[in-house]
Amino acid sequence: MSSTIQRLLVPVLVVAGLLAAAAPAGAFRLGGAPAAVAGNPADRFADLPADPEEYDPATHCSTTVRPGMVALVGWLARNVRGTNWGTYRCEKWGPHEASLHAENRAVDWHLDVRVPADRAAGRALIDLLLAPDRTGLPHALARRMGVEEIIWDCSYWGAGMEEFSKYADCYSKRGTLKKHVDPTAGHRNHIHFGLSKAGAMRRTSYWQHA
Repeated sequence: MSSTIQRLLVPVLVVAGLLAAAAPAGAFRLGGAPAAVAGNPADRFADLPADPEEYDPATHCSTTVRPGMVALVGWLARNVRGTNWGTYRCEKWGPHEASLHAENRAVDWHLDVRVPADRAAGRALIDLLLAPDRTGLPHALARRMGVEEIIWDCSYWGAGMEEFSKYADCYSKRGTLKKHVDPTAGHRNHIHFGLSKAGAMRRTSYWQHA
């Protein structure tokens, strides 16, 4: 982890660790609007036009290497606890509907919510990505990097959402959390990060100006 990001995440990790220890069992929740983070890398780009917060769905399978995804995986490896569990997987749900993995626009980053240090690191990372910058731009670092999707601990966030919602695979038809959830299917042993098309092509402000 780089010294700059490490200094940035330490206080957030402490708070996140306390929150994780006190949180009831169940799905991950951000808990209201995320607070500003001192030293947020997104602050460096606050004077640039805001990157749009739009969701680009995947439609097909493509093994094409996306430079923005390579950059994100490298950034995670340098700055965050955990390991890369892979990016590409041809996963289609219909004729024109697919997982972001199918277009090589998503990475599964191994952090296990059952491990306190992993849970704290995951919470700190998500807080950082969704925190406002110094001008109040919401989800600033996620927007600057082109992160359009986060799935973790039976919870889902997509570009433009104010809060995490329930991840369907973990819940019954009545909306109750299943007693036995596969940790991989429920994204409890990894965080899924998906990129927009611009982010995947390294065309968002963070990758162009970092």
